[in-house]
Amino acid sequence: MSDAVILHEYAPSGNCYKIRLTAALLGIPIERRNYDILKGETRTPDFLANVNANGRIPVLQVGNRFLPESNAACHWLAAGSVLIPSDRFGQADMLRWMFWEQYNHEPNVATLRFWLASIGERALTEMQRSQIAGKRAAGEAALTLMADELNRRDWLVGDAPSLADICLFPYTHVAGEGGFDLARWPSIGRWIARMEALPGHVPMSD
Repeated sequence: MSDAVILHEYAPSGNCYKIRLTAALLGIPIERRNYDILKGETRTPDFLANVNANGRIPVLQVGNRFLPESNAACHWLAAGSVLIPSDRFGQADMLRWMFWEQYNHEPNVATLRFWLASIGERALTEMQRSQIAGKRAAGEAALTLMADELNRRDWLVGDAPSLADICLFPYTHVAGEGGFDLARWPSIGRWIARMEALPGHVPMSD
């Protein structure tokens, strides 16, 4: 990999962590540049003009090219590796879980974690507070679906860890910070332990 790889990130973000975790598991060195989203550092004219016009992180910079969206960045890092299934159906099933993570899991599990652990319930708007119950129910449904799958198998796709597991791990393993009781889903707890035992695994706090 000849081009320098730079991760523009907010370190506590699970979407940023999944990129760091993918790189660590594959032994790919990345440079990290941190932005404080609570201070609006991804909405400055410089960031919008030079990193991501959408004003969001993470962004993976490869040489002079910029790749927003966390799961796309993970896919770029893992291309041709053991983290992407070799068979066509397995690849599609992996992508299915990655799309589901962003559509069903992250908007509920991750949002509640951010609202409650980073912002604080007292500082939420009335509209945000009115959405807590709905997001909790949707988050519990997402975790139950995951748990049902992991009751049948060790990994979400096939017989080995893939990007499906990596992309779902960050916000799942800290779901307790959003008020979800992971003890309700023992199969998820066992899966978390398997993920943390992978060679090269790095914790979210690194």
